[in-house]
Order: sequence, then structure tokens, then C-alpha cells
Amino acid sequence: MTDATMNIGMLARVTGVSADGHRVYFDLRNGKSGWFDQDGDDFSTGDVILLSGEGPGQRADRVDADAWPDDLWVGVVRIKLDDVTVIEASGRHRMVPTRADVAYEVGNTVEAGEVQGVVRVLSNEPIKYIDLPAIDEEVVNRFRTEGSADGQLTFDDFGGLSSVVERARELIELPLQRHEELATIGARAIKGVLFTGPPGTGKTMLARIIAAQADAAFFEISGPEIFSKWYGQSEELLRRIFDAAAKDERAIIFFDEIDSVAAHRDDDAHEASRRVVAQLLTLMDGFDSTSNVVVIAATNRPQDLDVALRRPGRLDWEIQFPLPGVEDRLDILIKTARKLQTLDPLPHKFVAAKTDGWSSAELAAIWTEASLLAVADDRSAIFVEDYLGGFERVERQRERIGNRPAKAGSAA
Repeated sequence: MTDATMNIGMLARVTGVSADGHRVYFDLRNGKSGWFDQDGDDFSTGDVILLSGEGPGQRADRVDADAWPDDLWVGVVRIKLDDVTVIEASGRHRMVPTRADVAYEVGNTVEAGEVQGVVRVLSNEPIKYIDLPAIDEEVVNRFRTEGSADGQLTFDDFGGLSSVVERARELIELPLQRHEELATIGARAIKGVLFTGPPGTGKTMLARIIAAQADAAFFEISGPEIFSKWYGQSEELLRRIFDAAAKDERAIIFFDEIDSVAAHRDDDAHEASRRVVAQLLTLMDGFDSTSNVVVIAATNRPQDLDVALRRPGRLDWEIQFPLPGVEDRLDILIKTARKLQTLDPLPHKFVAAKTDGWSSAELAAIWTEASLLAVADDRSAIFVEDYLGGFERVERQRERIGNRPAKAGSAA
């Protein structure tokens, strides 16, 4: 021990002084705060002091600022003025003195302290407090199918609705294959086509067939797939998909259940939905004359779509997919039976006549049930009784889910 006087007390830092200069407020190192009345001293904000003694004899002495080491932290510069800088750190804004000897700008990620201000720049970009999953080429490719991959699909595989098929080929396939000729004429490019109609009427299948026959890259997006829980990632994914499609010689971007992505924007709409709709509109408007990309969107609720999507240059062309008529149903049953092992002749006309109001998907389900019945009876081909049994099973299923009233005495 030396002969020097040993002062023992608590370190504090002055955080404020009253307007009359009499009362001094301070923080302790343990996070607690307090105040005292100064008499004859002249403390100011930022001073480091040593509090010693108790009661009337308590003293406050100014000490060297180095005695209170400045804790450094990391944040993003939000405002920079001549005298002070506002930094966002740990979810709150902190104000520090502006230093002229350290070069930094708004948006930089910096290391700073309450007293020292900005000490150094860690990055020119703002730090992300959440490590978002990356949207790279691999993620985009999950939505992509090359046209040649579905090359086995042809228009002969699509049963019924011949007028629908003809119109779709005219609006989508022809512009994709004859893009340059149409550009030479000066025709306005067809950017978007809306497929409307009840579920199961073949909207997705026809889009895939057109992509296959036009040898176009096919990006298929189911409505809910595009939404991310991370802010801004849904919009980024859309941008990346559109960018990838634009690099292909020809491409189709297909949105299934578009109403779940681009519903009316109103006061009740979720913020994420409004942002995605705005991004989709921007991307569709961004097509230029060299882009050989067509957007196809499918929905059974066109009335729920945001009206901005239906304006010229967007989804302004519409093709309606009705439920198949009796001749269409006959064609569907015959075509879907081609790839199956069956024992002819099968009563296609009878089943077609009995399935009024059925969708293409429900007709195709007959063959799934018929195949199960055939295998259960150790048969390697579908017989007439399997076919009729499959029809009856699907009919009962339709009655259970309310597609039509159940017949008297039928199973519930």
C-alpha cells in the first residue's frame, strides 16, 4: 500500500442536469440510477464521477473519463447530423455524438459507443438481424419444368372442350412459337391469360400441354407456395422467377389458385398480400417487346381477383373452362382409358350419360377406383364390372361431399 490517499466509492456517469443546474442525475455501472443536489460544483452530462460517503457527508468527485469504459455495440446508422447520429441497435434507436474523424454514412453497419460515437464501419450494407434463407437458383428451379420434360403430353391427351383448347392454342401457343412474326406486324404482345372455371376442369393440365408442345420452360406456382414468413422474401422470389423465365427462349409462368395470391387489396387485406399483388403488377408491366413470356393464371373465383390484374396488358384475356357436356365426357373417358389395360368393349356412353355435372378430374377418378377393384380380384386388366364399380364409388363420394343431393336410400 502506498502513502497516497485511497478513495473508495461507486463510479457513476452523469446522464442529465436540471434546468437550474442544481440537481444532477446519474447512472451506476449496475444499471441503477439516482440523483443528488450539487452545491458549488459544475457537473455536466457525460461526466464520470466517484460517489463516496453517505448521508450529508456524501461526496461526488469528477474523475477521468477512462475510469468508465465505453461499452461498444453494433448497429445500423439511420440518421447522421452534424452534432448527433442516430443508430438502430437491438431493436431500439440510440443517439451518439457525430465524429468527424470516422467516415460513415446512413445505412452502414457500425461499431459504436454512447460516449465515443462511431468507432469504425463494419460493413457498407445494413446488418440483417434475422438470417433469412437464401433465394438462389436452386430454389427457383423447384418451380421450373422444361417443356421437353412433359414432351409426352399432347393435345390428344386432353379430352373434350375442343373450343377451349383451340382458343388457348391461339392465345398462348401461337404467340410463343411465332413471337418474331407478331412483333414484325407490330401486334401488342399477349402477356397474361386467365383460366377460369370449376375445380378439376383441366386448367392446369392444358397449361402443361401448351408448354410441352411449344417447347417452353414451365414455371408452376401454387398460390400458398409463394408466401414466406420473412418480410420481403415473397416479392424477391417472384422477381427471381420472372428473371429466370425472361432468360429462356420462351416460357410460361403458371399461377394456380391465383385468387389466394392476388385477392382484392382493401383495408382488411394482409400487408404481405398487398405487397405481393403490387410486385406481381410491377413484374407484368415490366415485360418488354423482346420478352417471350406468357403468364397464365387459374382460378375458380375470378370475382375475388384484384381489379388491377384485369387491366390491359395484364390478365386481360380470359378463357372459361365449363363442366364437360355429354360428348365431352365421352371423349374424356375414351382418352383417359387409352393408357390403361382394359377388356373391351366398355360402356363409355352409358357412364357419360350418367355423369352430368361431373368434372374431368372426377371422371378420371373412376379409373383409379376401377383399377383398385381389378387388382383386389387378382385381375391384370379392368373389366366392365370394375368400370361400373368405380363409377358407383365416385358417385357415392360426390354425394357425401355435397356435389349433388344424395339419392333416396343411398349410402351416407
